[in-house]
Parts: sequence; structure tokens; C-alpha cells
Amino acid sequence: MEGLHDFLKLMDSWLGGNALFPFILLGTGLFFTLYLGFPQIRYFKHAWKVVTGKFDKSSDPGDTSHFRALTTALSGTVGTGNISGVAFAIFLGGPAALFWMWATAFFGMTTKFVEVTLSHKYREKTEDGTMAGGPMYFMDKGLNMKWLAVLFAIATVISSFGTGNLPQSNGIATSIQETFGFEPWIVGSVLGILLALVILGGIQRIAAVTSKIVPFMAAVYLIGAFAVIFANLENIGPSFAAIIGDVFTGSAATGGFLGASIAYAFNRGVNRGLFSNEAGQGSAPIAHAAAKTKEPVSEGVVSILEPFIDTIIICTLTGLVILSSGVWKEKHENVFERSSLEFIAGSYDETNEQDRNKLYEHINRISSDGVELFNGDIQVVSGKAVSSGFTIMHARSIAEDVVITVGGEEDLFTGTMKIVDGNIVKDNIVLTGKSLVHSARLTTIAFTKGFFGEFGQYIVSVGLLLFAFSTAIAWSYYGDRAMTYLLGSKSVMPYRVVYVAGFVWASFSDTELVWTLASVAIVVMTLPNLFGLLMLSREMKATVKDYWKRFDEENKS
Repeated sequence: MEGLHDFLKLMDSWLGGNALFPFILLGTGLFFTLYLGFPQIRYFKHAWKVVTGKFDKSSDPGDTSHFRALTTALSGTVGTGNISGVAFAIFLGGPAALFWMWATAFFGMTTKFVEVTLSHKYREKTEDGTMAGGPMYFMDKGLNMKWLAVLFAIATVISSFGTGNLPQSNGIATSIQETFGFEPWIVGSVLGILLALVILGGIQRIAAVTSKIVPFMAAVYLIGAFAVIFANLENIGPSFAAIIGDVFTGSAATGGFLGASIAYAFNRGVNRGLFSNEAGQGSAPIAHAAAKTKEPVSEGVVSILEPFIDTIIICTLTGLVILSSGVWKEKHENVFERSSLEFIAGSYDETNEQDRNKLYEHINRISSDGVELFNGDIQVVSGKAVSSGFTIMHARSIAEDVVITVGGEEDLFTGTMKIVDGNIVKDNIVLTGKSLVHSARLTTIAFTKGFFGEFGQYIVSVGLLLFAFSTAIAWSYYGDRAMTYLLGSKSVMPYRVVYVAGFVWASFSDTELVWTLASVAIVVMTLPNLFGLLMLSREMKATVKDYWKRFDEENKS
């Protein structure tokens, strides 16, 4: 697994971690925002009218209503990205990461408008009578680039696991174990069965289930979030000040948090913003293609609401909960994941400014000068290291109160622990101690700092369960539409079986490995989609112009 994670981290550095990717994503959204005259602002009110059914006609072609198409797409975006993803972004980039999530959402509203409109325009009816659409269809029919459509469809199948399946299952299992103590594999198995029962019913059952889950889960989560925000009201102003102020300075070290550079906050904020609202990824258009309407632009207008609800509202609340409670810079008891664990040579003290600066440059990938990985043997007696000359880093922080066990949490290790290039050689050694936490666990801890106290953790667990499970449901549909495009309807059932199996496996897998896979999968799907959108920019502008011309004529008469 360490080898796989190293490979994925290398891929992530080339793709999601590449300095160019955020500029490509935001640049596309900025281009269409200017080119189409700020549609996310001008059409916002109209979007609410369309989604409430004001212009619906029963004779329009499609499989489901505007509202159900929206909730299905929202169920695909409102997931672990809103709970785990925000926490992970702040963990990596500090408060400023939330600002870049906002920027991604604002320009993403336009990007989503474009991708949904074009995908809806080129949708088609499949052999089983249902509608199928998505970027692969406008790439194929609109651009006459079959090769690009096939590439995108393959990327969609991969991303259905990397975005909609594995992180969701892992996030649920982590939160449920933290709150209720259930073993992750049990949680994954039970939910895997429920997932199978829902997705076998196709888009009609998926839309019916998500249209009920999404409003309920949003209400529960908002109540819990405001309970923390109002309990820490005096910290809301400073939190906003940090979000805005750190954009141009980076986040300074505070508590156990060693600081984050401007570039790291920008890159990870944009990346997590994309994971949260999926604007530009090309996933939501697949759900919107099922909407009953003959006007592609009307469905595109509806999609403008997604990044607003998902990121501007829900992610902001999660971010304020984490920042105002202060838990993001505190160390908590942890079982150390190997992928986040590192032994470095020398003794470092986070209260020493020179040491802190060296570690800051190391963890933010600015420079490795002065920080070397430890190689050698460490003597351990009754679970405590008695050797010196090294520092244990976990989750981008200096680990404290470290206990070393073997074969289980109760069996204290005594002997020699061999370290090669900063990693433990033996597989059966487990380290526990205090370090920073991230993802679902960070949000879970933050929710206990409000009026509900320890009960707040149950709100996160239930919210995450519903958020993530509904996301897994929606993404199974995205994947099966891609399989339908690639290999026909007969390939859908085998895909669903593998999808459910992957969901169960991810529940007990390494959290950071799963999130790294998600980062890679997102970019593999996003880049060909953005290319296709830019190639059809002139057609998009003409389509929008024609829609409003017909709309004005119909409303005058």
C-alpha cells in the first residue's frame, strides 16, 4: 500500500498538485464568466423559478423533474467534500484555503452552467428507453472527437470510484467508528448492501431517494453547524479575517499547525473546492441530462444553484465551525497512518522559530534543505523510544506522547525499530500519540465544541452518513452512464457489482491513500472536459442567445 500511495502522490504532483491546474480550472470559469456576461449573477433568480417548476411542461422529454435532477446532482456533490474535504483543505492550507474554495465555487457556477447546457443539448435516448448525456456526448457529436469522448468516459468510470465511491465510504466508516465504535468493515458491508438495493433501481429510484435525503440531511447539518458557530461567536470575526488576510501572506504557524504557504493554500483550496462542487469535472451534467425539458439552457440555469448551495453555503459553515472552534490547530490522540508518518533526522522543537521555519518549508514542499529523513535503528522499551537523534512527524505536525505497539494496541513493543528513508520497515508496528487531525475526524471534533457538546459528534456522523451515501448513489449513476456509452447497457450490471465491492473495501482502507486517489481521479476527468467546453464556447453563446430570444417571445405572448 505504501508503494501504491507513493505512486499516487507522484501522479497527484503531476496533475492535481501541479501549479498549472488551479489556473486552468479557475481560468476556464473566469473566461466563461466574462464571455457570457456573469450568468451566475444575472440568471440566479431565474434559476429558482425554473427549479420550482414554474415553466415545466408534462410533454417535455426526459426521465425526471428539474428539482429531482438538481437534488440528484447535489447528492453527488454534497458529500464528504463538505465535511471531510473542507477539513482536509484547512489542514493542508490553513484558513486561506476556504477563500480559494469560494473562488472555485463562484466561477464554477458559470462552468457548471456551460457544461450542463452543452451536455443536455447533445443527450440521447438509450436502447433501454432512458436518457443519457454528459460531456462524452457533446465531445462525440458536437466536436466530432470520438477519442476524447472515450477518454472522458473512461475517466468518469475511474472517477466514480475515486470521487464518488472510495472517499465517501472511508469518510463514513471513519466518522462512525470515531462516534459509535463500530468496526469500519462492518459499516462498509451494511451500507454496501443498502447501496446495491438503491442503485439497482436505476435513475427513477435514485432520484426518488436523493430528493428526500438531500433536504433532510442539509437541515440536520445546518442546525449542528450553527450550534457551534453561535457558541463560538466571538471567534467568527477573527476567522473571516484569517480567511481573507492569509490569502496574500500564507497562514502562519499557530498551536500545532506549522503553517501553510500561499501556493499550498491556493492549490489545495482550489482542488478541494473542485472535489466539493465538481464544477468543471463534468459529472453533474450526467444527472441533469435526465431532466424533463426541451430547453438545454433552462437546465443549465438550474445547475448554477449547485456550487452556491454546496460550497458557498455548506462548505462555508463547515469551515467556520472548524476555525471558530480552534480544533484545526490542536493536537489530538491519533492512531498514526503510515502514509502520514515520517521520521526526520535531528531533534526539532515547534516553539523554536528556526526549527519551525525548516519544517514549514519541508511540509509545504518549498525546500528540503536542512531537513533530512532519518535512517537507522531506534531502541524501544515498553512502547517508548529510548534512542535520540530523530523527530516523529505525523499529519504535518510534530507527534507527541508516542506509544509504539506491535500486533495490536495493547501489546507494547520492546526491541529495535528499523527506519529506512524516514519509514518503518516492519509492517506490524503501530504508533499512537497526539498530532493534528484532518478530514472527517477534524470536523467531528469541531462539532463537539458547540451548544450540543459531545452530542454534536452524532450530527456529523449522521450528516456524513447521509451526505456520503447519497453521493455514492449519484456517482454510481454517472459511472453506469459512462459504461453505457463505452460498452452498452449490458456492461452496467458488472460495473455496479465492482462499484459496491469497492465501496466496502474503502471503508477500512488508508484515509490519506483514498484522498490522494481522489485528487488524481478528479483531474483526469476534469482536463478533457474543460478542453471540450472551451472548444464549444461560441456554440454555447449562440445557444444561450437563442434561448432568451424564445423565452422573451413566449412570455410576451
